[in-house]
Amino acid sequence: MLFQRFDRLLFLAKGGRTVYFGRVGKNANILLDYFRRNGGFECPANANPAEYMLEVIGAAPGSHSDIDWPAAWNASPEKQEVRRELDQMKEELPQLTQVESSTGDMAKNSYREFAAPLIIQQVEVLKRVFVQYWRTPSYIWSKLALVTLSGLFMGFSFFNAGTSQQALQNQLFAIFLLFTIFGQLVQQIMPLFVTQRSLYEARERPSKTYSWVVFITSNVFVEIPWNALAGVIIFFTWYYPIGLYHNAEAAGQVHERGGLMFLLVLEFLLFTSTFASMVIAAIDTAETAGNIGNLMFSLTLIFCGALASPTALPGFWLFLYFLSPFQYLVDAMLSVGIANAQVVCSPNELLRFEPPSGSTCAAYMQTWIATAGGYLDNPEATTNCGFCAISSTNTFLAAVSSDYSHRWRNFGILFGYIIFNVFAAVGLYWLVRVPRKSRKQKKEEKLEKTE
Repeated sequence: MLFQRFDRLLFLAKGGRTVYFGRVGKNANILLDYFRRNGGFECPANANPAEYMLEVIGAAPGSHSDIDWPAAWNASPEKQEVRRELDQMKEELPQLTQVESSTGDMAKNSYREFAAPLIIQQVEVLKRVFVQYWRTPSYIWSKLALVTLSGLFMGFSFFNAGTSQQALQNQLFAIFLLFTIFGQLVQQIMPLFVTQRSLYEARERPSKTYSWVVFITSNVFVEIPWNALAGVIIFFTWYYPIGLYHNAEAAGQVHERGGLMFLLVLEFLLFTSTFASMVIAAIDTAETAGNIGNLMFSLTLIFCGALASPTALPGFWLFLYFLSPFQYLVDAMLSVGIANAQVVCSPNELLRFEPPSGSTCAAYMQTWIATAGGYLDNPEATTNCGFCAISSTNTFLAAVSSDYSHRWRNFGILFGYIIFNVFAAVGLYWLVRVPRKSRKQKKEEKLEKTE
C-alpha cells in the first residue's frame, strides 16, 4: 500500500546505473509490465511489487538475474520518452522563466515558504484532521456518552420542574450543573491535541508541509460539527425533560426561546473547546494544562452568579463576577428558560395568615401587593389567606441580577470570549512553540533576496 503511493520511481542498480525511471501505475501495473516485457519473470498475484522488482534484477538476497537491466533501460522506448520530455522542458522552461521574471511571479515563487497557498493548506489539513477524528472513535464516543448521560441525569433529576419558588431555584441549579461537565470536556480534548501537535512538530513543521497557523485553526474548527451534535443531544435530554419550554408557552415564545436556548448550549460547547485549545496550545503536557484549566474553570464557576449574586460578593471580588464568561451564560440561559411566566407557589411556600374581621384577603393585602408584588391563592376568602411572595418569574430573575432583555447582549459577549480563545491559542502557540530565526539567518535571507 505504501509503495502504491508513489507516482514515479527512479530505480538504481549498483554503481548508480538506472534500471527504471517512470510511472508506477495503479497496483504497480506499469512497472510490472516493463519488467515482464524485458525478460523478467511474471510477478505472482500475492507478491509485493517492491520486493518483486528487487528479485527480478537479482538485488534481493538469494536472487540472480542474467539480464543486464541498465542496458535494457538504455535501449527501451521508456528512456527515449524521458529524453524527449527533458528536451521539451529544456526548450520551454527558459521562456516560462522570462515571463515570470517580467511579471515578478518568479521572485514570489522562489521565496515562498510553503509549496501551497495558505487557503489550500487550510482546506487540505482540515480534511485530514476530520479523518483523524473519525479514526479516533474512542474520543467521539466518550464525548457523546458524556453529554448524553449528563443531560439525561440532569434533565430527569429536575423533571417537569414547574414554576414554584423552589422549582425556579431548581432550574437555576440545573443550569449550574450543566456547567460542571466543562472540566470533563476539556480533559477529553487536551490529550488528543497533544498527540496531533507532537506529530506536527516532529514531522510536518520541519519539512515545511504546512503552516503552524493552519495546524492550530484546523484543530479548532474540527470541533465545531461534533459540538453541534453534542449540543443537539444536550438540548433534547436537558431542556425538554426539565420543562423549560413550558415557561415560554404563556408568552407565546416557545420556538423563539427554544432556538435561542439551543444556540446558548452550542455556544457553551464552543467556548469549552476553544478554551481547551487556548490552555493547551503552549503547554507540553495535557496534565499540566488540565490543572491550569481546572483552576480557571473553578474561578469562573464560583463567580458565575448562581452560587452568590453580585450584591452578596465582597467588593474586591466583584471584578471576577464581571470577568467570568459563565456569568453571562447564566444570565442568558436562566432568563430565556424562565422569563415572562407566572409563579405558582406550592402549598408549603404559601404564607398563611388571618385577615381582620370582616375583611377579605384581597382587601387586606391590596396595598402590600401593589407595592411589593406577590399574589393570593384565595383572594375572596375571609380566613386562612394564602400569600405567595412573588407572582412573576421576572421577579425571581431580578433577585439574581438577570433580565430577559440581556439575552442577545450576553450571547454576543460570550461569542467574543470564543473569538478571544481562538486568537489567544494562536498567539500563545506562536509565542512559546514557534521556532525563532536567529539574526544571522535573517541577515542571510535578506542578502539572498537582494542578490
